[in-house]
Amino acid sequence: MRAALAAIVLALLSLMPLAALAQTSPPLSAVQIVEDNRAQIEKPSRQTIGPVIAGLAGSGDPQALVILSAWANRGLGVRKSDGAFVLISETADGYVLRALDGSDAGTAARADITELRPNAGVRGVIATALVQFNLSDPDPARRADALTTIARDPAPELLDPLRASIDAETDPVLRARKDRLNRLLTLRFDPDSATRIAAVESFSGDLGLDLRGALNPLLATTRRAAPLGTAIDGNIARDLKPGSDLTEVEAYDLLVAANLAPARLTPAELKSALAANITDGAVAGIPLADLNTQAARNRAYTALEVAGTVPVAATDEEVTQIVAGHRFVLTYSEPDTAVTTAAQAVLTGIEVKLGAMQMADLALDALSLASIYFLAAIGLAITFGVMRVINMAHGEFIMMGAYTGYVVQLFIPNYTLSLIVALPLAFLVTFAAGVAMERLVIRHLYKRPLETLLATFGISIALQQLAKNIFGTQARPLTSPAWLDGALTFNDIVSISYIRVAIFVLALVFLMFFLWLMKRTRLGLEVRAVTQNPSMAASMGINPDRINMLTFGLGSGIAGIAGIAIGLFAKVTSELGNDYIVQSFMTVVVGGVGNIWGTLAGALMIGTLQKGIEWFNPSNTLAAQTYMILFIILFIQFRPRGIIALKGRAAGD
Repeated sequence: MRAALAAIVLALLSLMPLAALAQTSPPLSAVQIVEDNRAQIEKPSRQTIGPVIAGLAGSGDPQALVILSAWANRGLGVRKSDGAFVLISETADGYVLRALDGSDAGTAARADITELRPNAGVRGVIATALVQFNLSDPDPARRADALTTIARDPAPELLDPLRASIDAETDPVLRARKDRLNRLLTLRFDPDSATRIAAVESFSGDLGLDLRGALNPLLATTRRAAPLGTAIDGNIARDLKPGSDLTEVEAYDLLVAANLAPARLTPAELKSALAANITDGAVAGIPLADLNTQAARNRAYTALEVAGTVPVAATDEEVTQIVAGHRFVLTYSEPDTAVTTAAQAVLTGIEVKLGAMQMADLALDALSLASIYFLAAIGLAITFGVMRVINMAHGEFIMMGAYTGYVVQLFIPNYTLSLIVALPLAFLVTFAAGVAMERLVIRHLYKRPLETLLATFGISIALQQLAKNIFGTQARPLTSPAWLDGALTFNDIVSISYIRVAIFVLALVFLMFFLWLMKRTRLGLEVRAVTQNPSMAASMGINPDRINMLTFGLGSGIAGIAGIAIGLFAKVTSELGNDYIVQSFMTVVVGGVGNIWGTLAGALMIGTLQKGIEWFNPSNTLAAQTYMILFIILFIQFRPRGIIALKGRAAGD
């Protein structure tokens, strides 16, 4: 016995060096892995090639990167003479060859090489494997591309290589991207529940789209059912109540799909089954005369089921009974309850913050639209609000200003300089047009609003046709300077374009200019005097005709500058003014005729109202404008003088 035991010990001791040798044997080289998997590499498929590519990526052999890159780019081939794998570079006469270890292998004609061409699926698997190498590539651009690839197609096997590359990352921007991506992959793929929960909670308050994309798969749910009293495995989100959370039809279809209930009996199947089983004037012993109700026909079919004559199917009454005997739930795809609880808490916080951000973005949009309407209406506030002239051609002055900017850019290619030149030039052009229109037409029609409306409407059509004759019907570009490109972005939700910011600033500038002009200058004093009492103003030495001419020209000139601003983001066509004339009149009327603060209030009200309606019905902006007009009509019924009405003698004129 002792001799046998000693022999066993000696045998084990003799095997120990072999075991140690086996444990310290080096991993297979990339070349050996390729040779050992020749058949799969020559005829790969996405389903079977994964382990081979994973073996190459995990081999630690630097040559694996060369082989995988060549394979993905159709740079891997098989030499027909000896069947050897070679790296190929195409030339005019054939190929330059290198062995898989990188050594020179001569050249070959095209006919001597079989080029390996992996399909898109295999190339995708290779690209995922290459990401592991690119994460530590010396080129920052390749590291950035690797992070983009991981973010686009995250996978569990990429988590460890990503983590390993973080400490060695020297670029602070890329390091921050890696850290964020690491947490996003951790919350989905890490095997430790506590680590995943910590990763989820680290994103509390974050509004990133990538975070929501990572959390949503954790909270994806599936409808499941089981008989009452039977436990349902899985992470249950909540119970579903047939009739409220899902219809009876949906509930029963779920049972049929889970093989928990027979298929529903259709009326056609019922009729066919009963007709095929009529025996001696009865079906299953029930006379045909008694089958005049649905309940009787159902009983007959049930009897046929018991007899095994027809397949089992559920009648309407049975469907109701079967549904009542089952429990329906939503279960999370993620089995860990603690993870889904943490994810739901973070996502709920995100949704609350997201709602607040969406309201802020909507408010910015409304403010931006209000500034556009105010800029378009401020000239009309002078001609219509102060002079009481209904100028239907006001939109065409906006159009003339936009076309002036376009013509200036034809001669001055520098967009910043062209904008500086175009703004005063647009004012001068439209000011001159307004003065000419007032001298030739408007002055003869004061206190005749209907004739003024018809005359200016005719001038509007004439100016549109003139613009078509000169510039054609095609939209013309009015390009903004480079410093107005892009948007002022606060986060993924809230942003506003720099052009709209510039228009908002321009609207404030013109508000200040108008207030200064009317309150601090002689012209403003004379305009207010003529507006309130032309006869008294004339007796004081003021020329009402001159003041009316300058006032109309000023309003028209401001409309021209508004056209420059609007043309920077809208199409410049002969119909440009039509898009803003209605809103301009509504802005002045709703705000209060003759009051610049009323015009501002009207622009804010109309801009906010339109954006609010569009938010409820974003797919139909025309309906939003229609509802807005209806609302304004109702508003005027209750407040005909507008938001800020004139008081005193001016209000009665």
